[in-house]
Amino acid sequence: MTEQQGERADQASAARRRRAEVGGFVVGLVAALAFFAFFPELPHVIDWGAIVVSLAVGAVGRWVCRVWLVKGGG
Repeated sequence: MTEQQGERADQASAARRRRAEVGGFVVGLVAALAFFAFFPELPHVIDWGAIVVSLAVGAVGRWVCRVWLVKGGG
């Protein structure tokens, strides 16, 4: 019975961590795309470079969320 509770806690923790990672990725992606779309003095065109950079920023956001959760921030 104790093992089942431990497994459920692990599954719940993994699910929460996964949601936070996905959220961090989406926030980073949208923030970078918004920067390229609306920042003054940049051409207001989303090209492949902006998409690649936005994906990289999203990946960094996901990594930051993962590190934060592992260190006990959430």
